[in-house]
Amino acid sequence: MSGLDGLYQELILDHSKRRVGFGLAEEGDGSATSHQRNPICGDEITLRVRVDGDVVRDVTWEGAGCAISQSSASMLASLVAEEGGMPRAEASALIDGFRTALRSRGTIDLDEETFSDAAALSGVSKYTARVKCAMLAWVAFEDALARA
Repeated sequence: MSGLDGLYQELILDHSKRRVGFGLAEEGDGSATSHQRNPICGDEITLRVRVDGDVVRDVTWEGAGCAISQSSASMLASLVAEEGGMPRAEASALIDGFRTALRSRGTIDLDEETFSDAAALSGVSKYTARVKCAMLAWVAFEDALARA
């Protein structure tokens, strides 16, 4: 394992233990919720977005599952929080970029400047059985945005 792979593995484990955005915020105006489940492994995520106009203000979530699914949800919530809110169009572009990289079977890496800690999930794309784990929160995010 290279030093970078080890660092990424540590980052994934850290996010799975210290989960950013964990605990659903109260429902309110502009909020929407999506529950997603991976039937193959049983991972589950319930994710709530709060949208103000065309800006995603925050992402909160609850879930259970493997370190990859839990850290991916944490990294997504952290990414939105880092921005202090994110235009809906930018959020949709992030989802599309994440999906493209995860489906690339290791040929496309996630850009650290764009995806921050979530770039550590690039290596997951080499393991097709784990792609759904990493995508779970992002699918919930996409669905919740469509409902908001």
